[in-house]
Amino acid sequence: MTSITFSDEAIALRDYLVRLRRSLHAEPEVGLALPRSQEKVLASLDGLGLQISTGSRLSSVTAVLRGARPGPAVLLRADMDALPVAERTGLAFASTTEGVMHACGHDLHTTMLIGAAHLLAARRQDLAGDVVLMFQPGEEGWDGAGAMLAEGVLDAAGHRPIAAYALHVFTTGFRHGTFMARSGPTMAATNDVDVTITGAGGHSSAPHRAKDPVPAACEIVTALQTMVTRICDPFDPVVLTVGSFHAGTRRNVIPETARFEGTVRTFSDQAQSRMKDAVMNLVRQVAAAHGLRAQVEFTKRYPVTVNDEHETAFVEATVNEAFGEHRFQPLPHPLTGAEDFSRVLNEVPGSLVMLGAAPAGADPEAVNNNHSPYAEFDESVLCDGAALYAHLAARRLAISSTAHHTLVSPS
Repeated sequence: MTSITFSDEAIALRDYLVRLRRSLHAEPEVGLALPRSQEKVLASLDGLGLQISTGSRLSSVTAVLRGARPGPAVLLRADMDALPVAERTGLAFASTTEGVMHACGHDLHTTMLIGAAHLLAARRQDLAGDVVLMFQPGEEGWDGAGAMLAEGVLDAAGHRPIAAYALHVFTTGFRHGTFMARSGPTMAATNDVDVTITGAGGHSSAPHRAKDPVPAACEIVTALQTMVTRICDPFDPVVLTVGSFHAGTRRNVIPETARFEGTVRTFSDQAQSRMKDAVMNLVRQVAAAHGLRAQVEFTKRYPVTVNDEHETAFVEATVNEAFGEHRFQPLPHPLTGAEDFSRVLNEVPGSLVMLGAAPAGADPEAVNNNHSPYAEFDESVLCDGAALYAHLAARRLAISSTAHHTLVSPS
């Protein structure tokens, strides 16, 4: 493969990476427009000799690092956006943006990829090919990956990547510092469900003179949960959650409408199609049984994240060689979260890799989860994440330039 190693060089960047991560964490931004985050990324890449472009419809950054010798391209992705969560960690570098927090670790992802850019730029003479660095806004429900694909990120190097990789940190469920991945379905497809039940408002003392949508909407929410257990194959799992329910203005007023929103997560096209039909039929029929009208929308969002078998075997081999065999564990089952990196993996073989980032010494089953206002991530993983990004790119290019053979699973 290649004799290039990056771990020591990454450790030398530690103080820089910690400062950068804390700067990003203190000024989080939501959605597709991340001007401050974009500015910090561009400043951090300045002087590295990269070919840089920015998005027209979103605050993305695409940077191409050209190796000293010709060869294929490899893509590395980091998401940059935060969540509409009010931070409660009490950290010295906590969010200064009211109601917004890097509660999912995207500030770590961005920092790791910037670290990888510095590592790879310093070894440009050893690279046979190009590395596309994809800094993406809007992962948290805004389909930033889809927008970047539409704007041509896969063609940034002038030829499509042969492989694509992304890292994602987690506080719970993963041992600190452990990399995990699996081939095949890795994260779920996600679908939005939006329901409005309409009746006729009235006085709470005379419900028989109104058409109350609240009991019907409550019945529908309960019936949806029961339906999943009755129509879904337990070996093709489905997760349905209603996360928002709104009705009424005062205790003594029967409202005209009740609205709720939820998500449906699936791992196959068959389950997705079955759930769409079942959800829409159940909502309409229960509402009709109460003499009410129902408006229901079932919207497909991110597809299933599917890791390529050979690229995931390559990730395992790379972790074992760079960090030791104790640092990689196979992911035993898919995660029911969703990722728009799935759109990249639909176009390019690659792998999404998980990294345990719970505070050192903490029980990863007892700490606050990603998306919690109390979520904390251990910054000691920044160097390892940056090094792994760089290892994956350099080793993958070396394989393609010298071997011309199929990737081999690790023994």
